[in-house]
Amino acid sequence: MLNISEKVSVNNAEYTLTRLLGRGKGGYSYLAEGKNGQFVLKQIHHEPCDYYRFGNKIEAEIADYHRLSRVGIRIPKLLDVDFKQERIIKEYIEGDTIYDLVLRDRMQPEYLEQIHEMCVKLYAKNTNIDYFPTNFVVKDNLIHYIDFECNDYMDEWNFENWGVKYWSKTPEFLQYVDSKH
Repeated sequence: MLNISEKVSVNNAEYTLTRLLGRGKGGYSYLAEGKNGQFVLKQIHHEPCDYYRFGNKIEAEIADYHRLSRVGIRIPKLLDVDFKQERIIKEYIEGDTIYDLVLRDRMQPEYLEQIHEMCVKLYAKNTNIDYFPTNFVVKDNLIHYIDFECNDYMDEWNFENWGVKYWSKTPEFLQYVDSKH
C-alpha cells in the first residue's frame, strides 16, 4: 500500500496521491494529482484472494480494458501503464458511487435502467463485469463502470442473479455494510 501525500512516478510522470479511493481484489486505487489534473492511480497488489484466481494482473487489466472498450459501455480512459512498477493511470470520473447512493437512499430508477442497458451490450459479447455497487460512479446522471475487471459470461454472476442484490438495501447489502463497521 502506498502512502497518501506520497509522490510516485508512472513512466517518469510524477503524481501526488491525495486519497485512497478503494482496495479491490487486484490493487489499490488512489486519487492522484498530476501535471494536467486529477487521475486514478491503481497500484497492483499481490495479496491473496481466496475466491478469485489471477494470472498476470497488470496484463489482465489491459486486456479487460480493451475488451470492455469493444463492448461499448461507459468506462474511464486508460491513460498510461507502467509494467515494471505495476501501476495504471486512468481517467478520474468524479461522482457518487451507486453504493453511496443506496446507503443514503438516493438511488434513482434510471440507474437501474442504465445497468440493464449495459447488460444487454455485455451479455451479447459473452461478458460479465463486477456488478458490486462500489464499481459504479454517477456523473451527470450517467453511470460509469470504473473498474476494468470482466470475465466470460456465467448466469451465476450476472446482474440479475448476483449484482442486483447489492443495488438496494437488501439483506445482502446491509450485511456487507455491517461487516465494514
